[in-house]
Amino acid sequence: MKLKAVLAALAATTVALAGCSVDHSGEQADRPTIRVGYQAFPSGDLIVKNNRWLEDALPDYNIKWTKFDSGADVNTAFIAKELDFGALGSSPVARGLSAPLNIAYKVAFVLDVAGDNEALVARNGSSVNTIPELRGKRIATPFASTAHYSLLAALSQNGLSTNDVQLVDLQPQAILAAWDREDIDAAYTWLPTLDQLRKGGKDLITSRQLAKDGKPTLDLGAVSDEFADAHPEVVDTWRQQEARALSTIKDDPDATAKAIAVEIGLPPEDVADQLKQGVYLMPEQVASPEWLGSEGNPGNIAANLQSASQFLADQKQIPSAAPLQTFQGAIYTKGLPGVLAQ
Repeated sequence: MKLKAVLAALAATTVALAGCSVDHSGEQADRPTIRVGYQAFPSGDLIVKNNRWLEDALPDYNIKWTKFDSGADVNTAFIAKELDFGALGSSPVARGLSAPLNIAYKVAFVLDVAGDNEALVARNGSSVNTIPELRGKRIATPFASTAHYSLLAALSQNGLSTNDVQLVDLQPQAILAAWDREDIDAAYTWLPTLDQLRKGGKDLITSRQLAKDGKPTLDLGAVSDEFADAHPEVVDTWRQQEARALSTIKDDPDATAKAIAVEIGLPPEDVADQLKQGVYLMPEQVASPEWLGSEGNPGNIAANLQSASQFLADQKQIPSAAPLQTFQGAIYTKGLPGVLAQ
């Protein structure tokens, strides 16, 4: 039995870390390690990483940054207990907090609100100019991501179901390769891959437009329940550094673009253009009733997540929607708004 348990643990770890890269630089054996999962889309998370703000603010810890391709992969890593913090979209969070996953984590920060930085793009030459014309076409998106959620919403708005199209589960880089081979007709994905697709295609709808129609999507920072219970002071420090990054996005766009450019491998001027497509809150907004809320009073983000859960259930993506109370209990409001004001 012990051998089986060891093999199972190894298998879980392998699944969690598949397709991701790990930054072990600067680790010291005599310090505990904080494990942070990130994704390569323009956000304050990459500013924190590039400037080593967490390392400076938490000198008694190793900080291990692990790159993931999608929120589904981040969820898998949380399930395998391979992460303490992770960046993922609101749709994966809604799925993660619903049955059967029931992941023990909480939403502790809002990284960004999706705008034109996520979109459904039709390939030039596909003969598709409107969403209804996608009937029978091959559409790629990373399953269980915010883009997947938005794609389903866009199809539903236009009288199409998943049975009317051919959905293909691909990560952003694989989408780009399939696009270049003309294996797909359209794709719903995010920056920076999105801008590469736009060079040979046209937007059919963006997440900014879907948000106006009542289907907003967000990129969120989550923390495991186990870690938050054991180290609330570290969670406070992490949130303060993320809040610092949001302020930097507003106050110092040049430094912001340079830091993120290093992390995603694009010229700073390209990153500057991409940042204009997203919506980045100020720290005081993050702790407002519209978003996270305050201690003891979880904000409206809980209703947003419950709506996403209901939509996923209606689309047969999960067995059933979780109740609002589940999401209200999964908003980490401890110390808010004071922590973000420091």
